[in-house]
Amino acid sequence: MTEDLKSYLNKQMATVDNLHAIAITDRDGVVIVKVANQMAPDTALRQAFLSVFGIMTEQASKMGIGNNSKIINFYDRFQTVQINSHPLLLHFIADRDANTGLILELEHALADVLQDISKVVTMM
Repeated sequence: MTEDLKSYLNKQMATVDNLHAIAITDRDGVVIVKVANQMAPDTALRQAFLSVFGIMTEQASKMGIGNNSKIINFYDRFQTVQINSHPLLLHFIADRDANTGLILELEHALADVLQDISKVVTMM
């Protein structure tokens, strides 16, 4: 099952030029599954980095304008796109010039996978 999931994530990753990693985590940043190529920065795939999104999205939701569902960050060389798909978090790491719109569309392509993983996570 895990290898099939990784294979599917790799296929999805290949649909967006310069997308280097996809990670699915729980709310605490614990990695459930991830795929990455050698261009992905190691620091962006560590639990310490991945767990920050959960905190950021909770704080952003307290601003009084509704629940935060996505955060996009641009760095010197990379961008991160993080999506809240309760109870899971979806993380994408790409080159700065990768098409952010195409990355955001992957949320829909991964909807069934996220739903299946969510069922398992909520049972625990």
